[in-house]
Amino acid sequence: MRREILYMLLIGTLSLSFAACQNNNTESTTKEREIAERKITLNVRNPKVEISKQFEQMVQAYERENPNIEIQIETVGGATDDLSDLKAQIAAGTGPDIFTNNGYESAKLWREYLENLSDQPWVKNAYKDTLSPITFNEEIYGMPINLEGYGFIYNKDLFKQAGINTLPKTLTELREASEQLQKAGITPFANGYYEEWILGVLLSNIAFAQQEDPNTFIKNLNAGKEKITNNQQFKDIIDLLDLTIEYGNDNPLTTDYNMEVNLFATGASAMILQGNWVQPMIDQLSPDMNIGLLPIPINDERNNDALVVSVSNYWVVNKQSTPEKKKEAKKFLNWMVSSQQGQTFMTEKFKFIPAFKNIESNHLGPLANDTLAYYKEGKTMRSNWFHFPVGVKEKFGPSIQLYIGKQLQRDQLLQEFQKSWNSAASQ
Repeated sequence: MRREILYMLLIGTLSLSFAACQNNNTESTTKEREIAERKITLNVRNPKVEISKQFEQMVQAYERENPNIEIQIETVGGATDDLSDLKAQIAAGTGPDIFTNNGYESAKLWREYLENLSDQPWVKNAYKDTLSPITFNEEIYGMPINLEGYGFIYNKDLFKQAGINTLPKTLTELREASEQLQKAGITPFANGYYEEWILGVLLSNIAFAQQEDPNTFIKNLNAGKEKITNNQQFKDIIDLLDLTIEYGNDNPLTTDYNMEVNLFATGASAMILQGNWVQPMIDQLSPDMNIGLLPIPINDERNNDALVVSVSNYWVVNKQSTPEKKKEAKKFLNWMVSSQQGQTFMTEKFKFIPAFKNIESNHLGPLANDTLAYYKEGKTMRSNWFHFPVGVKEKFGPSIQLYIGKQLQRDQLLQEFQKSWNSAASQ
């Protein structure tokens, strides 16, 4: 009898345990279903091809912390980033929830599609001058991605091998350094001139940055009071371009961004015209490579000894998105610059120079360190393309490519610059 009672109790206990497990499983399944049902998908347009993998890793970390959020990334950049796809998506009302904007003229053009971010927590930590390009009527419409500096990235070991002990600060000195490299059997420049933005943005900007007053020069160009065709700084950038071609790799017009960086990172060339944003790419190809950043000399004036430093771009939220998506998009952007994990990705993985006071700038790499050194010494020039009439820089690049391909003469290139400016300024 006692054995039967024990048996009955055992069966009862097992039944209760099984029922409890079933309940737990049911509750777990219900929670998973609820999360799946309320899951919000954010679409992000990332223009930084250099950090595409690292950006995906950061997104995965965010999704683990926020299981109700799924983030789909579209990475664009280089020759493909002409904004045509974004314009079409926005026009159709299907644009990404988060994308980027250059600020100034571009922000004015896109303003009706940009969500007001003035009340966001990160605003108080942003360096004040970084917000002005994206601020209208004291309202802020974008979050700065980072600070970036550009010039000629150079291989210190190859310079040493060629016996270059003093860094070139004038065009004549750059030519002399190129001759020394060539005599040592080293190709001085890797030119990725397949990429229109390297020519139409990075190179062309130097002609504006070297003006006595870039803003006044641009205003006078718009008013027809200045001409590119007789401007010395524009003639000077063609001199620099000629030098890079003379001492550069074969087939520059078919050498794209990745090929250019690969030529440099593998030691096949000593210099490239790029910025600190390529640090992650170089680290992947040649970890601990001994590199630095040089200013871009376009003549023999001593004011060449300065790097171009500015905010590269701004994260913006699509005003067309649903209120729920806009709320989550803002939360994600704030996490990027406010959480410890987001900050770690920004500095250690992306190698970004932070545009925020609350983020320590450690582990950035030699290119960012050089940029910061010039920045702290006040030896910087500005990125001026933010003030260009919309569409000008996209026309400059192809014109320079025609010159490189010997389809335009020097004077014709200057005329094409002027035509492009006149056309854009009249719109």
